[in-house]
Amino acid sequence: MTLDQALVYAVIAITLVMLAFEVWRYDLVALVGMLLLVVAGTVSVEEALAGFGHPAVVTIAAVLIVSRGLQNTGVADLVTRPISRVGDRLFLQLAVLCGLVVIGSAFMNNIAALAVFIPVAVRLARKSDRPPSLYLLPMAFSSHFGGLITLIGTPPNLIVSTMRGEQVGEGFGMFAFAPVGLAISVVGVAFIALAGWRLIPRREGGKAQNSFTMADYLTEIQVVRESKLAGRRLLDLRSVTDAELWIVAILRGDERISSPAGSDRIRAGDTLLVRADTEDLRQFVRDTNVELRESKPLDEEAEEPDAEPGLWEELKRRLRTEDVETVEAVVSPDSIMVRRTARNLDLRARYGVNLLAISRANENLRTPVGTTPLKPGDVLLLQGRPRRLWDAIERLGCLPLAEREVGLEPRNIVLGMGIFLAALLTASLNVLSVPVAMTAAAAAMVIARIVPVREVYRHIQWPIIVLLGAMLSMGVAMEQTGSDQLIADQILRLAEYAPPAVLLVLIMLATMLLSDIVNNTAAVVLMASIGISVAEGLGVSMDPFLVGVAVGGACAFLTPIGHESNVLVFEVGGFEFTDYWRLGLPLELLITAVTVPLLLAIWPL
Repeated sequence: MTLDQALVYAVIAITLVMLAFEVWRYDLVALVGMLLLVVAGTVSVEEALAGFGHPAVVTIAAVLIVSRGLQNTGVADLVTRPISRVGDRLFLQLAVLCGLVVIGSAFMNNIAALAVFIPVAVRLARKSDRPPSLYLLPMAFSSHFGGLITLIGTPPNLIVSTMRGEQVGEGFGMFAFAPVGLAISVVGVAFIALAGWRLIPRREGGKAQNSFTMADYLTEIQVVRESKLAGRRLLDLRSVTDAELWIVAILRGDERISSPAGSDRIRAGDTLLVRADTEDLRQFVRDTNVELRESKPLDEEAEEPDAEPGLWEELKRRLRTEDVETVEAVVSPDSIMVRRTARNLDLRARYGVNLLAISRANENLRTPVGTTPLKPGDVLLLQGRPRRLWDAIERLGCLPLAEREVGLEPRNIVLGMGIFLAALLTASLNVLSVPVAMTAAAAAMVIARIVPVREVYRHIQWPIIVLLGAMLSMGVAMEQTGSDQLIADQILRLAEYAPPAVLLVLIMLATMLLSDIVNNTAAVVLMASIGISVAEGLGVSMDPFLVGVAVGGACAFLTPIGHESNVLVFEVGGFEFTDYWRLGLPLELLITAVTVPLLLAIWPL
């Protein structure tokens, strides 16, 4: 092993450990790894930065815009409406839900396809008196299946296609993966619907009553004439007190101002409905010279049958008005809220919403809601006026757990689907390359105003773009220093005792395992390079190895951190970390058994 190879292995090892333990966000970790390679001299600055102009990176960005355009047409929402008529049989419900997620994720971003159906699944679970966990984990895994049907279904497909193009001059076609992807989808959904659901623990879900963490008291405060609050705007409260609290409503005579804006002024005689814990409430009263009228512990559940309702129902009852609503939403992995607090984001002033509560699986939060750093998968209880609330949920990168009424415009549906199908057709017939076809489709969506210009950059998942661009530099470093060949040589030693098909299985399983620990995009970049070296060493076609790596990268089923879809349902379904492998392990073994024979039949060694 040379010094350069040792440096490359060290940087990759550090990067993978930091990704696995989530020391920093994955895009920052990848950037640091890239910079270490540049400082070590294993790649030049030009080679390191070239990854950000890589065709796969450009295509992924374009596909995300096109995916948003398809969402904006309302086609997916139109499809979800008849689902409530599938009956109460779990087999049929799972088959329909998972099948629709598969179809959606074949042509849209996986998370977007899954997010459309989460509210539908939660509603169906409640109607059928079943825990949401039985629906949500199968749907999350089904979004992985669908991504394998088309070249644009998931980033790993584009990565291996581009790497093939660099080696032989031509990448995979738009539907080259379809036979494998369709077989995996059919077998996977059938297994889940018939038997796999029995392996899923029956969790009640993170949305269950009293699962929310919030301040201890919902308090009514009278603003007397002598109070320092009289005449002040809500956004000026910091000049009077440092107490952590939310003013969730202002009662003024017969008027109730729910979710007041930062510009609203407090008047003498107002009654404020305030959410705060004991110490902050005491400090607030002392600093502002107000009077307490009522202070009710929200987490106190009375024992009598006809007693006051618990936290969730009490909060909804006290805050309900005709022009204000509360919505539960999940923090997505790429949300701008990740690692930030409600105070940092200044939710009331900038977005016009209040964060009332946070629910986090297997964790009893001790810090105030307003100063709690948020994590992917957290379920938030948000309050605001309907139009501003739904707009804020979208801008913040959250996914609502309530279905929203969508006005369907036939013109947008026809035009949006026409643009998308034209892109698929031109790419499939090699009239245009996939990057050009998808970029043209994205531009057409914007020109046709299906995707407003202001939404274009908002809906590109920049962390994934940065991650891929930075990780590609590691692939270059492995190739230039011969690090990938060194690993391949160790694998090739097994060729003396085992046929190439066994090595293909090992590459697939190694990719699956790595994808369960770190982001699957990072795993595929590293394993595809090794797969190519193994194929060259055996003197066989690289195609089955590349597709095998793409399949392995998609099949991250053992942990909630392996894929964004897994993270998305973690809190909503009330899952524990170890729940995933119960269904995921047999599913990975089944997919391996189905995939390898297909790969060898379609792309003979």
